[in-house]
Amino acid sequence: MYINEALFTDFLNEREILWLGIDFSKAKFTKKGFEITQEILRIYFNEWNLLIISDQKKYDIRLSFRKPIMSYDLSLVSKNNKSTKLTNVLRENISLADIQSEDSICAHIRSLEMPQQHRFALTFIVESFDSVSKTGSVWVAIADTASREPVLCEKFIKIPSGFGSKNYWGRIFYNILYDVKTYAFCRWENLIKHENKQ
Repeated sequence: MYINEALFTDFLNEREILWLGIDFSKAKFTKKGFEITQEILRIYFNEWNLLIISDQKKYDIRLSFRKPIMSYDLSLVSKNNKSTKLTNVLRENISLADIQSEDSICAHIRSLEMPQQHRFALTFIVESFDSVSKTGSVWVAIADTASREPVLCEKFIKIPSGFGSKNYWGRIFYNILYDVKTYAFCRWENLIKHENKQ
């Protein structure tokens, strides 16, 4: 996990957050369970992103990240996702070579031309949907939109569930938001408080 103490302290004092969406440009999927075309892949990317926009009560970013005001701008991830090729996504098995490091995720964030409606933006960067192990690996990333400096990056590995590919893998994002609301956000806050006391 990466956390910038000064920026995260500022983030805690902000009331607003910008939701950038779910970025699949780094994603790898196992072929098992994803016997699909390029067009279907793009539809899935759009549908997974729309889940959070269309059902904000269930996928409650405001509650999970303690921000009463949320805006969203999916233009950045829509552009990234549209350029993602099926041939680059699919794998027989997820290997060590497919795993993103903290440094690579931070570098990816710094490369993004972010909208700047609010000072801080949130995105989920999908690392893998693995039908073999039945897990989804996703990086939760907060960034300062002006400097493009990462505020926080942490990988969450969750178990999908439900019927149909959209809902089955969409459950990953629900589980992440639940984890942040229930455990992770408090852990981040306590980490910063502990560091500030030293």
